[in-house]
Amino acid sequence: MQRRPLPDELRGRPFVADEARIAGVPSRRLRANDLTRPYAGVRAPEALPIESTEQRCLAYLPRLTAAQFFCGLTAAELWGFPLPRRSDGLIHVGAIAPEREPRTPGVVGHRLSLTWDDLTLRGSLPVPHPAEVWAQLGAVLHRDGLTVAADHLLHQHLADHEMLRTAVDRLRRRGAVDLREAIEQARAGAESPKETETRLLLVRGGLPEPELNWNLRDASGRLLARLDMAYPRYRVAVEYDGRQHAEHRQFERDADRWADIEASGWILIRVLSHHLADPGLVVARTRRALSSRGWMPSR
Repeated sequence: MQRRPLPDELRGRPFVADEARIAGVPSRRLRANDLTRPYAGVRAPEALPIESTEQRCLAYLPRLTAAQFFCGLTAAELWGFPLPRRSDGLIHVGAIAPEREPRTPGVVGHRLSLTWDDLTLRGSLPVPHPAEVWAQLGAVLHRDGLTVAADHLLHQHLADHEMLRTAVDRLRRRGAVDLREAIEQARAGAESPKETETRLLLVRGGLPEPELNWNLRDASGRLLARLDMAYPRYRVAVEYDGRQHAEHRQFERDADRWADIEASGWILIRVLSHHLADPGLVVARTRRALSSRGWMPSR
């Protein structure tokens, strides 16, 4: 028997069962095997992928009430925060108190003391503003993970230090101590989590704080390189190289760039991913380079 086509307004997207009934779709049609049930009360076309966080949120979107939104780790992923990899497949949904948070399989519900002004849209998905999302992560991330995320927000101009402080202070926050310490550590300019990690280990190793994304120019003003981390006074640069398999032409360009940096009288220290497993090695190499240029630790 040929299946009854769905009404045009329901085709190709997730929808709730009540929506289908209002459109005149009989209950037995909702049990057909060309529809999946990603969440209780939701139907979606079998061919519709529901794998990424965004796809799971879009599948749940028809169930959201007017006072609900995506929050926490889910909102952070939607905003593109650099986060530790996770595979639980859960989405986090918040509700503005006193609205009840959702309680359904596949969803972690939160009741939060937010206002409508705290919310915006990421595409079609309601989420808090980035600084608020970051402050919510104090419940699940430690200081360095929060610093990595804060560096990302600063670099992408999604928030500034004052916005982060306001977000932490306006509500009682789990992890408030780590959040405040992360704000003090955060710097605009880091372009990857590993660059942040490298900067932190240098500073914690007793070295001066480097300048980020420093433009190295020759005597005529021509740009030679944009350095990840630089100590201009001592002409020492530290760069994190995260490539796993360098494309040959790109490697040639980088090799020429490294030669230009060294020809300008700079010492270049390249940090690779395996070096971060031995932080003392990176600190020692940088310390030797700085000391050879006259740096002395303060007493």
